[in-house]
Amino acid sequence: MRPRHVGRTALTAINGTTLVGLMIAAAARARIRRAPGGVLIAGDCRRPALRRTFTIGSVVLTRRPAEWLLHPDQAQLLGHETRHVAQYAGLGPLFFPAYWLACGWSYLLTRSYGSRNWFERRAGLAAGRYRETPLRPWAARMIRQQRRTEKPDGTET
Repeated sequence: MRPRHVGRTALTAINGTTLVGLMIAAAARARIRRAPGGVLIAGDCRRPALRRTFTIGSVVLTRRPAEWLLHPDQAQLLGHETRHVAQYAGLGPLFFPAYWLACGWSYLLTRSYGSRNWFERRAGLAAGRYRETPLRPWAARMIRQQRRTEKPDGTET
C-alpha cells in the first residue's frame, strides 16, 4: 500500500468510521474482501436492504458480490467510493451529518440528493452514477442574479 493509503486507512480506523462500516456489514451478513489501497468491500449484503453501493469509513457495502465491484468494468465506481473513504478519513464521524446536510441542500436545489451534493461532486458524479440534474427555476434565477451583480474580479457591484 502507498503511504497515503496507509494514512487514510489508519485515520478511518482511529476515527471509528470503519468500525461502524464493519458493524453494518456484519448485520447485513456481508462477505468482506480486500480491495487495493486498504479499502474493504462488503459484498452480498442482505440486511439492511441496500439500494445502492455506499461507503462507511473504509468499508464499501454493496448487494452485489465483492467480485463485481473489483471487476475492471467497475473501476470508476470503485474509484468514486474510494474517494469517499478519503472524505471519511478527513471528517471522521462528522462525515455523517455533513453528508446528509449536503443531500438536503442538493435536494432543495434540484430534487436530487446527489446532483449538487458537495461530497458526491468531489467523488465524481458520473463515476458514482449520478446525473447532473438541472437547478429548480428559483435556484437558477438566484444564481443568475448573483452572477450579474459580481464584477470580473469576484467582488460585488
